[in-house]
Amino acid sequence: QVQLVESGGGLVQAGGSLRLSCASSGRTFMNYATGWFRQAPGKEREFVGAIRWSDGNTYYADSAKGRFTLSRDNAKITVYLHMNSLKPEDTAVYYCATTGSWITTLPEGYDYWGQGTQVTVSS
Repeated sequence: QVQLVESGGGLVQAGGSLRLSCASSGRTFMNYATGWFRQAPGKEREFVGAIRWSDGNTYYADSAKGRFTLSRDNAKITVYLHMNSLKPEDTAVYYCATTGSWITTLPEGYDYWGQGTQVTVSS
């Protein structure tokens, strides 16, 4: 089992920045990669980006490229999602998740999920 705890969400004005954190505990050796997803009301869960633990390689959705950056702290077993130039359409609950196999943009490819953190961007 892997436990994930997200933090860092909140209310920010358009154009602002936030940093989300995803802290892992438990059988973290099972982690191959950590992904971030978001879900807005009435919409499906959407892939934002993922980072591979072994080499730090990152992958982003088109909506995140150029604005969002993923980083990791191996000692703290924590992944960070740095979000800049936020837009009202970025408003959603953001979830982190881990996969023990390969990186995919599909939620069903991830084994463990955090509880989510709300991000609200006002116009």
